[in-house]
Amino acid sequence: MLVRLPGAETVLVAERPGPVRNDAGSLALAAHRSLAHVPRPDVVVVPGGPGQSAQMDNEALLDRLRAADASSTWTASVCTGSLLLAAAGLLRLRRAASHWLALGHLERYGAEATGEWVVTDGKYVTAAGVSSGTDTGLTLLGRPAGDEHAQAVQPLTEYDPRPPYDAGSPREAPAHLVEEFRKKSRFILT
Repeated sequence: MLVRLPGAETVLVAERPGPVRNDAGSLALAAHRSLAHVPRPDVVVVPGGPGQSAQMDNEALLDRLRAADASSTWTASVCTGSLLLAAAGLLRLRRAASHWLALGHLERYGAEATGEWVVTDGKYVTAAGVSSGTDTGLTLLGRPAGDEHAQAVQPLTEYDPRPPYDAGSPREAPAHLVEEFRKKSRFILT
């Protein structure tokens, strides 16, 4: 969505440029630049995924997030990306979202965890699981470019969700599946 922001350059960054693999090693995205080469971003979006819990003690990464946040207009996350923002101290005393299995970790870092889809608190925009990323993108797009621009992008991308099942949250999903996920989750607090 953010590539549709007029006059903006969208850059995928990581600790080092080059391919970044997911936790299963089955998918790679190419980072254009290192975090050090984008010192003053206007918008920061931190992705989530199962590997984020391993990064919550990565002080070099957390320091880079703090530095980027110091100059950003918007700092955002999708899914468990909010855990990194929280670990960096950026969500303390703020309302925030994350994947429903990780909400307890936000509270450990002083954030007010919500079960909401997309939460805006000041310049921070956090979102629930991965599919909330599209809504996050539209939210961030509408801030500088205006609601009408975001509304124009929505039909151009044909974003009109109609999931085949009504099981997209722990409130709607079959209870036995929710319990199974809770038992297996690495995000459950002990």
